[in-house]
Amino acid sequence: MFHLCVITSIIPYTIVWAGKLNSIQEMLVFESISIIVNLFLLMVVFMRVGLLKGYLKTPTLNVILWFFVVLFSLNTIGNLFAKVSLETIVFTPLTFISALLALRLILEK
Repeated sequence: MFHLCVITSIIPYTIVWAGKLNSIQEMLVFESISIIVNLFLLMVVFMRVGLLKGYLKTPTLNVILWFFVVLFSLNTIGNLFAKVSLETIVFTPLTFISALLALRLILEK
């Protein structure tokens, strides 16, 4: 929903991506990639918890989830240094919690 709000200009693109986007075209590329990555993560999570018939086995899903743990952890660090304080205040805890939740999925039997 957040990314759709950015694409539709409900949320200004100048306050996302650490305030480093320079144009609407750049925002559309970055936000489109974000939506695709989020949909992929959602599919992986649904497969891991058994809500979606998985074509990937648990070890493969766990490797993908480890990638997201690292991605969310790096994003948390990046959010700490964002130019926009809203990004630091709101999204630092959000990405940190996301990293912890992905880790929990990996460790869950």
